[in-house]
Amino acid sequence: MCLGRGQTMGLVHCIVNPASRDFRCAKMWPKLLTKIIASGYQVETHMTERVGHGGHLAYEIRQRWESSQQGGESEGNPPLVVAVGGDGIVHEIASALRGSDIVLGQLPYGSGNDYCIAHNIPRFDLDKAIDILKNGTDRRCGAWRLEGVPCPKEGDYPAPEANVWDGEPTRDGNVVRWSFLEADCGITSDIGRAKLRRAKWIKGAKKYTYLGVTTIPLWKRRKVEVTIDDGKPEIRDFTLISVTVAETFGGGYKINPGMNPVKENGLLIFAPRLSRIAMLSLMGPIKKGKHIGKWGITQTSASKLNLRCVLPNGEPSDSSTKITSYLNIDGEPVLQLPAKLEWQLNQITVRGANQVDWQ
Repeated sequence: MCLGRGQTMGLVHCIVNPASRDFRCAKMWPKLLTKIIASGYQVETHMTERVGHGGHLAYEIRQRWESSQQGGESEGNPPLVVAVGGDGIVHEIASALRGSDIVLGQLPYGSGNDYCIAHNIPRFDLDKAIDILKNGTDRRCGAWRLEGVPCPKEGDYPAPEANVWDGEPTRDGNVVRWSFLEADCGITSDIGRAKLRRAKWIKGAKKYTYLGVTTIPLWKRRKVEVTIDDGKPEIRDFTLISVTVAETFGGGYKINPGMNPVKENGLLIFAPRLSRIAMLSLMGPIKKGKHIGKWGITQTSASKLNLRCVLPNGEPSDSSTKITSYLNIDGEPVLQLPAKLEWQLNQITVRGANQVDWQ
């Protein structure tokens, strides 16, 4: 849903992830702040201090805004909250703003910045990105609701905890998260988890290419029980399961051609059991969006998914198995199977370019 042109002046809340691009974001921020102020905005800066902190900062802004509305203290437009960094900080902020009328913007300074690709925000031109904050278009966008078993702690990356803004799970021990970019399970989620341990010195999309080439040889084959919408459960060998809000992930890999943030139904990408050679060969076609139909890879309409683990005896299980299948959410390995996913429209207002490919 297109809501029209954004507000060009006034206060903007910038939530900055100083750790983005190996802490180069922190060094860049004073210069970027000067440019934002020069564009006509008043800026309130919020620096994150740990993983997940962006969500808490955004939720505090939301609570102040909603309290002022209830008390009749505010008659202006909803606040503009800007994520400064990569897709990880966008995910945290968007999660806390979901369901409100607050507007989300982004100034890209991460590795992939696929959220910017979706909304046609230049990834490598911050001056043009600032102009979109002033003169862009606000659109009401959808998101995926995910519920599953939380991943364990990995190095300095904490195990996910329940957030009040994500809503209550339907099963004890589960946590709920929302995806505003992509969610995937299989070889890509193993690659995402490897990001927490390796290749921290590699920048941008090259990091994901390197991790793919080095993780694929270690991949252990597995099965999953899949239920699509209200269909019958099927046990399948799999290499990759992916749902997205837009077309790309991993810094421009066109994993889900035709998907967009206002589409009525979701689209599921499913790759069956692939050889390691096929997995390595797949990276090129995925980059260009030419993988559908190759090696049995399918794209299917799906707005609800139920994913269950399969035990060595072939029986589906509601508990995690010895070979863990992680579920990446917006580039971060947050959940593990079993899990449920559901596409929901009209979740968040995003400020993007006036022209996007999908509207």
